[in-house]
Amino acid sequence: MQEISFRNDILPLKDKLFRLALRITFDRAEAEDVVQETMIRVWSKRDEWAQFGSIEAYCLTVARNLAIDRSEKKDAHTVELTPEMEQTPDASAPYDLLVEKERMTLIHRLINELPQTQRLIMQLRDIEGKSYKEIAVILQLTEDQVRVNLFRARQKVKQQYLEIEGYGL
Repeated sequence: MQEISFRNDILPLKDKLFRLALRITFDRAEAEDVVQETMIRVWSKRDEWAQFGSIEAYCLTVARNLAIDRSEKKDAHTVELTPEMEQTPDASAPYDLLVEKERMTLIHRLINELPQTQRLIMQLRDIEGKSYKEIAVILQLTEDQVRVNLFRARQKVKQQYLEIEGYGL
């Protein structure tokens, strides 16, 4: 097993940790605090890094647990995740940019309305690109549970998106 370096292996995970924490807490400041606390906790376990199967999965699990604890304490579910909190893709024309922004706002709103487990699974799979196995380890679920939840989440978002786009609401 290769030597794990905080600078090269763990520090680059801060953006993924932030996005995961933001998806749970819906608060930028809380998400930043979660990332900092995660880095501190991971650093304090540096003697045990070699024992972890995946240091990235461990970091994401710590961040997830901290974010859930913080969001429950502060009841931060009243703030919505908006597209301005994340990077938006470039469009060639102002009209295209506006349409893309409206679509992303709608998709974010629909994702934010999902149950927490489905929302986290969509974040980890579709945005972070994690495998089913990694997601199962991070969220402490079976791979089948991850697949079922992801399928249901995608179907619900797709169905609601098509209804809204079809009716123009």
